[in-house]
Amino acid sequence: MTAAVTAARRVRRSARGGDAALGAAGALAVVALQEVLTRTGVVDADYLPPFSAIVAELGRRLGEPAFWQAVVDTVQGWAVGLLIATTLGVVLGVVIGSLPPVRELTASTVEFLRPIPSVALIPLVVLLFGTRPTSSIVLVVYAAFWQVLVQVLHGVADVDPVARDTARSYRFSAWRTARAVVWPTTLPYVVTGFRLATAVALVLEITAELVIGVPGLGHSIGVAQSSGAVETTYALVIVVGLLGVAVNLLARAVEKKALAWHPSVRSAS
Repeated sequence: MTAAVTAARRVRRSARGGDAALGAAGALAVVALQEVLTRTGVVDADYLPPFSAIVAELGRRLGEPAFWQAVVDTVQGWAVGLLIATTLGVVLGVVIGSLPPVRELTASTVEFLRPIPSVALIPLVVLLFGTRPTSSIVLVVYAAFWQVLVQVLHGVADVDPVARDTARSYRFSAWRTARAVVWPTTLPYVVTGFRLATAVALVLEITAELVIGVPGLGHSIGVAQSSGAVETTYALVIVVGLLGVAVNLLARAVEKKALAWHPSVRSAS
């Protein structure tokens, strides 16, 4: 049985390695095509510089302290907003989901506020906080909070009623019930909400920097675009894209670590 499981895992890893190689080959093909089209004049270099020129500009930017400060500002705003949103989403989700009267009382409010786009709050946030980093954090918290809260509410609702009744019959305290009964069922939903929130938080952080002028990569992109520095603009966009990949990998790593006991993660490893 152990040998069969090991063989199956090797097959899955080999398949993932093949998919990664194909993905890398596809990306290289797109880069090569873009380079050729720009160098031959098919695409105007004033609007899309050669990829080699973009990479050269990126290399120059990597040696500037201002670039790294912008990266730190972006990551810091994203991380602080995501931490606040996740904490609030988990705590309020467990409390609201565990108390049916409270869930019924707040259902209409949640359904009204949740669809409101965070970017629609930009004028209000600017009015209250100006262009300080607080503005981006507020937008990130608002956008990411709903991703976590809704998932946690679904997770609490999915708790086995028999397990709840058993805990009640053994006179478990509210804390012990939440820890031993509610949390194990809700955790996969929490991780899903966290994974969704990481991407949403990064999008809102960059948006706030780009639109409001909060310090960070988004602000640097806006300055480069308005000054006509096309190569710099594309170089910074690539950095943002790589940051998005890193955020996704981080979320996947957290999911794998937190749900190491879950069948879905164990079967995929």
